[in-house]
Amino acid sequence: MFRLSGLYRYPLKSGAGELLQNTQLDALGVQGDRRWMVVDTQSGRFITQRLLGQMSQIQAFWLGPDQLQLSAPNMADLTVAVPDTRDNLRGVHIWHDSLRVPDAGDDAAQWLSQFLGRSCRLVHVASERARQIDPVYAEIGQKVAFPDGFPLLLIGQASLDDLSQRVGRDLEMLRFRPNLVVEGSEAYAEDSWKRIAIGGIEFKVAKGCSRCIMTTLDPATGERSVDREPLTTLKTYRQIEGDVFFGQNLIALSSGALELGMPVEVLE
Repeated sequence: MFRLSGLYRYPLKSGAGELLQNTQLDALGVQGDRRWMVVDTQSGRFITQRLLGQMSQIQAFWLGPDQLQLSAPNMADLTVAVPDTRDNLRGVHIWHDSLRVPDAGDDAAQWLSQFLGRSCRLVHVASERARQIDPVYAEIGQKVAFPDGFPLLLIGQASLDDLSQRVGRDLEMLRFRPNLVVEGSEAYAEDSWKRIAIGGIEFKVAKGCSRCIMTTLDPATGERSVDREPLTTLKTYRQIEGDVFFGQNLIALSSGALELGMPVEVLE
């Protein structure tokens, strides 16, 4: 039997992950997941660990629908209120998408700018301002907050175990930033899944997840591996037309509750 063995939320895009015992899914995926993002003050361009590895040191805790708590080494904790969706809108850019979302204010901007060492702002997205998922893979009206492209990412535990064996050392699941981890399947079995169900919620398996340099960053320190692992090894057997794939992007077809240990059923 396949079961849900890992459940993660990343309240701040490119911040540290939260390991969950249970959660709710809403229209944008795991409740509170990547609804906040750091952007460059001048350009509005999104900032991630690809540019600033120290973002891995920012612990962002979802305190319900109204607040976020930020914590980082040598910084006082800061609680940030969700800004009003009608006020202080800022133009931001994430990959090919441009949108206007509310700015979280000067206190959050100063806190992040001090820790990251560059002028930046914190923005929030609510469902009414979320981005359309690529219509090649989704229906019109299916939205995503600030993940790169899809609301949810699934990885099989056996797939990570196989990769760790190939690399020659244990790799942390958080390197790959999944929302859902499935135990009991064979390595890379998720590559062939088209529809699954967990706890009565049905999911469409949209496409494989192409991986980048962020997989080479230690999630605990933000330091880049000198041997460029695990990306180097992945390129030897998981590369298709120049892209390296590991994990599957999902779209939930309904809302509901998830809890560790729930059975995972492959429908197609």
